[in-house]
Amino acid sequence: MPRIELLRAEGTEAQDHVPIGTRDGSRLTLTVDGEKAVLDPAKGRLTRRSFRVDVRRDGHAWRLAPDSIPGSRLLRDERHIGDFSSDGDGHVLAEWREDAEPEPLDAALGYALAAAFGTGAQPMWMLAMHAAGDMVPG
Repeated sequence: MPRIELLRAEGTEAQDHVPIGTRDGSRLTLTVDGEKAVLDPAKGRLTRRSFRVDVRRDGHAWRLAPDSIPGSRLLRDERHIGDFSSDGDGHVLAEWREDAEPEPLDAALGYALAAAFGTGAQPMWMLAMHAAGDMVPG
């Protein structure tokens, strides 16, 4: 199994809603067996898509993207290979698609990304309702 390290830069203020503490890719470093990989987390705003996390290494691309409230799908080179879920407590569950042949790197990245960024996201209409509710005094 490849060794994955995903580290937040020292001195970065931690945000409560992100297990690793930030979605600012410039404040994060991802290495695979000691070699740097390109990590590109989206900002996490109103849409589920905005909570995706992309990784590029050795000519391949992985994406962990929410597809329900509790879960996210892992894609390798745009092919759906597995589903991940986590409650944000560091425990991650994975379910591999029957037609996928996950490699050790797929598993290592999927688990690391799910643990670091969490899984799932509310649909845009729910997020918009929460935002509107926060603006109502009372």
